[in-house]
Amino acid sequence: MTATRAATPPSARASAGAGPADARRAPTLLRHLGVAAVAALLLVAASYGLEPFRNFQLATVAAYLCATAGLTVLTGLNGQLSLGHGALMATGAYTVALCQNAFADAGATGGWLLAVSLGAAVLAALAVGAVVGVAAARLRGPYLAGVTLAVAVVVPALTVTFDGVLNGEQGLAVPVEPPPAALGPYFPYERWQLWIAAAATLLALLLLANLVRSRYGRTFRAVRDDEVAARLAGIHVARTQVLAFVVSAAGAGLGGALLAVLAQSVSPGAFSLTLSLFLLMAVVVGGLGSLTGALWGAVLLVALPDLTHALTEGLSLSPAAAQRMEGNLPLAIFGVTLVVVMIAAPGGVQGLLARLGRALAARLPGRRRS
Repeated sequence: MTATRAATPPSARASAGAGPADARRAPTLLRHLGVAAVAALLLVAASYGLEPFRNFQLATVAAYLCATAGLTVLTGLNGQLSLGHGALMATGAYTVALCQNAFADAGATGGWLLAVSLGAAVLAALAVGAVVGVAAARLRGPYLAGVTLAVAVVVPALTVTFDGVLNGEQGLAVPVEPPPAALGPYFPYERWQLWIAAAATLLALLLLANLVRSRYGRTFRAVRDDEVAARLAGIHVARTQVLAFVVSAAGAGLGGALLAVLAQSVSPGAFSLTLSLFLLMAVVVGGLGSLTGALWGAVLLVALPDLTHALTEGLSLSPAAAQRMEGNLPLAIFGVTLVVVMIAAPGGVQGLLARLGRALAARLPGRRRS
C-alpha cells in the first residue's frame, strides 16, 4: 500500500482525498459557527455588565482584531512582511466616512446604510491590497518591506493632496445613526458600538477561520515554508501571495472602518507609520500564525495606551515632558515586550499558553496512563 501511494501522482491523491476532506468541512464550519455564537452571547452578556468606557474599549479591541487577524494570515501563514497595514486601515476608514457623509447629504436613513458603508470600505481596501499585492508578489525581503513602507507613507499623504474631498489634516466626520428605538430610549451608545463592532468582527473571523482550515490555508502555508517545493507541487506562488495580500487588506480595511465608526471621525494622524509598526509587533507578540494570537495582539494594542498613561501619571514630570513620553513610551514598551517575548516565548503569547496547556494535560492521571 505504501508503494502504491508513493507511485500515485499528487494530483490523483488530492482528487482521491477530496471526498473525506469535503466531509470534514461541514463539522469544521459548524464548530466555527458554534464558537462564534458562544462568543456573541458572551459579548452581549458582558456589554450589560461593563461600564460604557469598557464597552468602548472592547469595541476597539474588536476593530483592531480585524486588522491583526488579516495581518496574521499574510505574515504568519503566507510569510509576507507588510509595514503598510496602517495605510490599508486608513483606506477603509476614509471610505466609510465618505459613504456615511454621502448618505447623510442625500437624507437617506436606515440601519442598513452602515452595513453598506462597511462593505464599501472592505471593497476599497481589497482593491488597494490587490494592487499592492501584485507588486509585492514580485519582491522579496527588504524590497517587499520597502514597498509596503512606501504605501504607509503615501496613503495618509493623499489626504493633503486631495484636501477638497478628504479635508486634509482636519479629517472627516463620520455620522452614525443612534441605536434603534426598539432598544429603548436609554440604551447606552457605547453598548451599541460594541454590538456593531463585535458582529462585524465575528463574521470576519468566521470567514478567516474557515479559510485557514481550507485548501487555501494549506496553500498559504506551503508557499511560506518553501516556495520552490510549492511551485514543484503545482501551486501558483504569485497568485497565492496576491490572494493572501487581498484577504489581509480586506481585514485591515474593515478594522479601519470600524475604528472610524467608533470615533465618529477620521484623520490621517490616526493611521501613521507607527500604527503599521504596532500592528506588526502585535501579531508577533500575540503569536504569529494564529488567529487567537491576533486576539492577544489586539488586546495589547488597546491596553498599551492605558499602561503608558498610568506610568506617566506616576512620575513627576512637566506637562511637556509627559506629553513627549506618552508619545514615545508606547513604542519603547512594545519594543521591549517584543524582545522579551521572542527570548522567553518565540511562539508569542499564544504559543506560551499552548505549551502550558500541553504540559498540564500531560500531567493529568488519565493522560499518563494512556
